[in-house]
Amino acid sequence: MFKTNNQGERGPDGLGNLRRLAYFVAVVETGSFTAAADRLGITKAVVSQQVARLEREFRTSLLVRTTRKVQATEVGQAFYQRCAGILKAAEHAFDDLGERAAEPSGTLRLTAPFDYGVGVVVPAIAAFTERHPACKVDAVLSDQTLDLMAGNIELAIRVGWLAETSQQARRIGAFRQVLVAPMSMRRQMAALDRPEDIAALPFVANTALRESLVWVFTRGEAEHQTVQVQASIGLDATLAVREAVRLGAGLSVLPDYAVAEDLAAGRLVEVLPHWRLPSGGIHAVFPAARHRPAKVRAFVDLLAEREQQRQGLPTSESLHLQTFQ
Repeated sequence: MFKTNNQGERGPDGLGNLRRLAYFVAVVETGSFTAAADRLGITKAVVSQQVARLEREFRTSLLVRTTRKVQATEVGQAFYQRCAGILKAAEHAFDDLGERAAEPSGTLRLTAPFDYGVGVVVPAIAAFTERHPACKVDAVLSDQTLDLMAGNIELAIRVGWLAETSQQARRIGAFRQVLVAPMSMRRQMAALDRPEDIAALPFVANTALRESLVWVFTRGEAEHQTVQVQASIGLDATLAVREAVRLGAGLSVLPDYAVAEDLAAGRLVEVLPHWRLPSGGIHAVFPAARHRPAKVRAFVDLLAEREQQRQGLPTSESLHLQTFQ
């Protein structure tokens, strides 16, 4: 393709002539047609001819040639700055394309909270290694927030409210906090009408949370109620809290992914289902970097798909199937 330059003549369209721009940039950066040709792996004659053609078509001098060195003119220097940026952007685009086309391989090192890790991440890891046999996974499940720069961790799954500001993150899902009780208390729970009714009931507190005794409930847009509970038991792990509630120790607030099976099986009952507690996000957090390996992207995509399925949302695959039904 060609476009008309400001002299009314037809000049080269930059999109179709990246190669010529690369010749010119190489000459400016090396200060020599010979050195530019060596860098590009072509003959000096080709470089000289193409740069001369560029100058001729636009009727401007881009380079000053001496017996010792080649330097850019004022116009040439300005043109070089633009060309170098274009070529760098093209290089990045090809790098991204190559990485996306690459088959995931190698060992993926990740961290996730223990409860979400056991319930959601571990099944995703099993599916991931089955789908990508060239990959291995080394996971650290911990309720402590591990530093991504320690231990070469490539991916952190964060559940709740993000505290990091210097990292790159992708929201892959959300979870709902649920007030639950053991089935042994179901008749007592059915009589409750408002959040304030739970204040005097036995409560199992998750002491790993920043605030485990004060809860803000909402119903619709207008009703808000803050309740302070009294803990009869304090435990520092979500799964331990769940087990205590299962055994009849009292009520507690737990994330939906930790209690979904118990609610479905009738081991736990949701309390005050018409009231809502704040929801939290599920994020994939990455070390600050321009590129992410194919194994990281592939795992995050798989986990995001499973999160959509868990929440009953349409996945990209299901939407694709619906299109052809």
